[in-house]
Amino acid sequence: MNRAGPDYEVSIMNAIARWSLTLLVVVGLAIDAYNHLHVASNYSFNTTSTISEATLFRIEAALAIVAAVAVIVWANRWSAAFALAVAAGGLALLLLYRYVDVGTIGPLPNMYEPAWNVPGKKWSVAGEVLATVGAFGLLGGHLIRARRPARH
Repeated sequence: MNRAGPDYEVSIMNAIARWSLTLLVVVGLAIDAYNHLHVASNYSFNTTSTISEATLFRIEAALAIVAAVAVIVWANRWSAAFALAVAAGGLALLLLYRYVDVGTIGPLPNMYEPAWNVPGKKWSVAGEVLATVGAFGLLGGHLIRARRPARH
């Protein structure tokens, strides 16, 4: 059976795009997880009576690892949405605490850090941006495919 033709070529291109975006998400989340685990001990001093910033860093790393594995294992809109939430949420919080002195919020310590030259911060941003872009692309692809009428 000869599979050459426009439909086959489109499906190959879609598969390549999906795997490229998946790789982008996994690499970005891996960078994010590594950096958060690597620098977490530097933030063990910043604590409230409930939780330390180091613990929050470890939680972010664990979420990034779970999201990366989910994108590989399940490859559906829910895993893409979870990866997008983890990556974009981490990026949003990093930028918020970089530019705004939010202060202590309930059990969360004040994580304001108005500098870019902190170890791992630029790498975390890079990883979170890569993962956010990739997850956004994966989620968009899943949603577009879900809305297409079935071909006969």
